[in-house]
Amino acid sequence: MYKSDDKLQSSFLDFNQPMGLHMNPENRWIRMADMIPWDAFEKKYKNLFKSKTGNVAKPLRMALGALIIQTRFQFSDRELVEQITENPYLQYFIGLPGYQETPPFDASTLVLFRKRINARMLMEANEYLLQENKPDKNEDDNDNQNPPSDNGSGGSDISEESENKGTLTIDATCAPVYIRYPQDVSLLNEAREKLEEIIAWFHKAYGVILPRRDCKAARKQYLSFAKSKKHTAKQIRKALKKQLSYVKRDIRYLEGFMSDGYAPRQKDIAAILTIFKLYEQQQYMYDNKVHKVENRIVSISQPWIRPIVRGKVKAPVEFGAKLDLSIDAEGYARIEKISFDAYNESTCLQDAVNAYYERTGYYPERVLADQIYRTRDNRTFCQKHGIRLSGPKLGRPNKSTAKSDKKIEYQDNTDRIEVERRFSLTKRCYGMGKIMTRLEDTQLTSIALSVFVANIVRMQQRILFTLFYLLDILKFRESWLPAYAG
Repeated sequence: MYKSDDKLQSSFLDFNQPMGLHMNPENRWIRMADMIPWDAFEKKYKNLFKSKTGNVAKPLRMALGALIIQTRFQFSDRELVEQITENPYLQYFIGLPGYQETPPFDASTLVLFRKRINARMLMEANEYLLQENKPDKNEDDNDNQNPPSDNGSGGSDISEESENKGTLTIDATCAPVYIRYPQDVSLLNEAREKLEEIIAWFHKAYGVILPRRDCKAARKQYLSFAKSKKHTAKQIRKALKKQLSYVKRDIRYLEGFMSDGYAPRQKDIAAILTIFKLYEQQQYMYDNKVHKVENRIVSISQPWIRPIVRGKVKAPVEFGAKLDLSIDAEGYARIEKISFDAYNESTCLQDAVNAYYERTGYYPERVLADQIYRTRDNRTFCQKHGIRLSGPKLGRPNKSTAKSDKKIEYQDNTDRIEVERRFSLTKRCYGMGKIMTRLEDTQLTSIALSVFVANIVRMQQRILFTLFYLLDILKFRESWLPAYAG
């Protein structure tokens, strides 16, 4: 159940300050709160709550504001609650009517916030915020509500042959998830321990005979392998064979229990199915002496994570979500595609260009991307729409234009650094470098929050830079006019 609260503060003057407390209206959190369109975001947020009964959910401003603060400073859930309780500016930012000494919510509530405000909602909110804060936005223009499309709906005043403008920069990266580096022997040992725990529960819950498991012997064999500094191929295969035999035996026990009519706990069903799939993959790789399998499971608790081969020097293989990020002419980032599967990023270029057209009404003048995006299909698409795709042209270079082409290519590579800079910023400062959440939906939410908060901070910095620039101009004029008059 969701209910809009009209008693919440809507401006700084509505915030109830206790006696003796003086708050600066120019504080960064107050300026940021006034910049975010909370009411527009709340209209979509309340649609998530279909039921008219039950406990009233926390307001959107409190949920989203708390997640923004957490992403900005990388607080833990418990530390975030403490910081908000102690700081009146943060309480104003999340929409409290006044300063209070009691925590506004429990730390466990943040998990619900991340589930409700999913990645798609944040991507839509990011797009809305960028459209509302465009430097050339016309208040009388309704293009934000009805953007032009390829079929001409909503943008009949803009022809398909409109002049290309601007630059679109796109690249892909991986947002690594905080998991233990997966090894086949350790994964099978973890599966064995989980199966032994489930078997013990069947014995306790239904009174079935506890079968032989050899827990101590299996544990001792695994520790003997794990503690050795170096592992030969023969030792690895021997350890795999033993762990596979243990897991196979425990799976046979579980199948016997369930065939007799005994049902497992609801929370154990997902883990059992994951372990069954893990055993099939590991047995296949062992029998065929290979190390690759389709949709390989690298974590029992997080089976949706896949190995992402990026070919980087420090991390040739990463485990997390892969995403395509685009940067517009103003330097703001957008997530074009995000998935835990290792997709080919070249397939995202045309969709990103079409999305650029829907936002602006014209195609970009140039697209800056690395070599993997320069497929023949993408080159043909860009040539059709009058877009210059960065990189050398196909075929033998022309001697007359070789020097100018190299200069243009150098400039393109220089400008393309902006997207790499944005990857570095979001990973170092906004939590994309190591996703700490544990659920699939919340991990995607954390990634989308990193991009969203980075855009908000950049937008705030640009506004401050503009104000300082105007003040410098005014000071210069004040100092120049008296001298001129004299």
